Amino acid sequence: NVLPGSTESDVLKLLHGASSFKQNDQLGAIKPVFANANNSLEGQLAPEQFSFQPGTTTGQALAAMVKSFSREISQTKIQLGYQKYQPYELLVVASLLQIEADPADYSKAARVIYNRLQIGMPLQLNSTVQYAAGLRGQFGLSTASTKIPSPYNTYLHTGLPPTPISNPSVQAISGALNPANGNWLYFITVKPHDTRFTNSYSTFQQWVVLYNTNVAAGDFK
Repeated sequence: NVLPGSTESDVLKLLHGASSFKQNDQLGAIKPVFANANNSLEGQLAPEQFSFQPGTTTGQALAAMVKSFSREISQTKIQLGYQKYQPYELLVVASLLQIEADPADYSKAARVIYNRLQIGMPLQLNSTVQYAAGLRGQFGLSTASTKIPSPYNTYLHTGLPPTPISNPSVQAISGALNPANGNWLYFITVKPHDTRFTNSYSTFQQWVVLYNTNVAAGDFK
């Protein structure tokens, strides 16, 4: 079962832990739907329930997941791009939305990302640093973590990370393709299912204080 928000590493761990598979990843032989400089399958493994015959190789399973991804995205029109953004860049955006926002807020969070990219403002997303540092699932980020020398560190580097950071759902891809209208530059989930958007840094800072209060109170457990 490939979950939305899972990574290629998560999927490989599942496959390697199942005795019914022959261990032969064949990663170099699997062609991603969207070519990329890293020849990465990240973000291109369809989030869905799969069933394979005993004796299937792990590489065959991965190839089937990529094929299913190709089938699923055909309904989204991601292949046409959005404004100046190419399909692979949109897949990266969708992977960020999958981790950073509730489904109801995908289109608004997408607008924040595009607004920041447009003015050359770093995305400063905890999720990309957590991906690079193997810290996924943790709340917050230490100051030291924001200085990790990685191309995925969106505190240090402007623009998008080099690959997706998760396997996004069709809903997240749709959010990347259909951003809401707004001038927001900041968003934060102050408590579960309460995500707020603003273009005011001072307002955002007030919400950060509220977020920290709610974390301390156990609202995110």
